[in-house]
Amino acid sequence: MFTIGEFSRITGLSIKALRIYHERKLLIPAHVEKKTGYRYYRPESVDKARTIAQLRAMTFSLEEINTIVGACDDEADIVSYLQEKGDVIARKMANLQHVALSIETIVHLETEAALMSQKNEFEVEEKELDDVLIASTRWTGRYDQAGAYFTKLYKSIGRYACGKPMALYYDDEYKTENADIESCVPVRKATKNGDIGVRKLSGGKCISLIHKGPYTELTRSYAKLMNHAKDHTIEVQLPTREVYKKGPGMIFKGNPNNYITEIQFMLV
Repeated sequence: MFTIGEFSRITGLSIKALRIYHERKLLIPAHVEKKTGYRYYRPESVDKARTIAQLRAMTFSLEEINTIVGACDDEADIVSYLQEKGDVIARKMANLQHVALSIETIVHLETEAALMSQKNEFEVEEKELDDVLIASTRWTGRYDQAGAYFTKLYKSIGRYACGKPMALYYDDEYKTENADIESCVPVRKATKNGDIGVRKLSGGKCISLIHKGPYTELTRSYAKLMNHAKDHTIEVQLPTREVYKKGPGMIFKGNPNNYITEIQFMLV
């Protein structure tokens, strides 16, 4: 018989693992000395030990392995187990790809926002916006209800989200109730889910201003943009747009003083 150390070297299983397998009644030694607790294994147990090692490498749990080694004698017998495990791994891989994409998106957006937040003052800029594919939902209500609609959007589109959320405001005045708002998220692919629509948001020329700070202070930046339009005889049109470069995050709400919002007035 082999000592546990010898058996460990032969099978490639650690002594700690062998002790656990003994405790779980998965790989029982041929003999255990009562006084010392030393374990001894028969040569016939080597193949079983190597089978266990292979199944562990395939991420089978000890409970699953116990079932398999108790019911199967040949690889042909474990095909159904392998197929099921393969399906589980494929689903995990798809989920991990989604998680990796979410992490990549957060890192990209926060890195860009961090560079932008280094400035404290921003000037009005005239620029050209590209067309963008968006998932959106249009609703009426209070401005502070927007968060619930963005949550609904992200739940609907999942991994297809690919840019900063934005809101389109269709009113030509400030409203405390029944504001006409369209919450939007750029997407990679046209999909439809319930009342969430997907459409092309047309680009064009706009004047824009970056606002740094809480949403409650956005009015001062709106005033600056409006004054610029009047001073330069620029005609603008509805809806106005707000692009949330940095706001409440997917993980933390964050400090409102560090929120960054780009206000855009589309030119006629």
